[in-house]
Amino acid sequence: MLNSIPGIGKVYSAAILAEIGSAKVFQSADSLAKYCGIVWNDNDSGDFESEDKHMSKAGNRYLRYYIIEATGSVIRHCPEYERFYHKKYAETRNHQHKRALALTSRKFIRLLYGLLDKGQLYSPGKE
Repeated sequence: MLNSIPGIGKVYSAAILAEIGSAKVFQSADSLAKYCGIVWNDNDSGDFESEDKHMSKAGNRYLRYYIIEATGSVIRHCPEYERFYHKKYAETRNHQHKRALALTSRKFIRLLYGLLDKGQLYSPGKE
């Protein structure tokens, strides 16, 4: 199922599925992202909102590694993800690559959750 995504081979697919287990355990893509540890801690106080937020390191570190590595591969093979990555890269001057890769990983998690939850294969026009 995940092999149908351009750039995702047998290794990434097997590793991600092994770490996730069943997608039915997660209520939404956000809960899957939280399990992966690809969420940001709030660094706010009163009316102040910090621009520089750190990614939470809580969660499954192996799944986080596989998701981020797989996202890098998807960026190289899928034009939509490449455009999204470059858009996010251009939005800021600090931590450009890490921020863009993390945000693209969140987009990839939404795709993964949708495919696993519905039991469908990837089709480029339906994201």
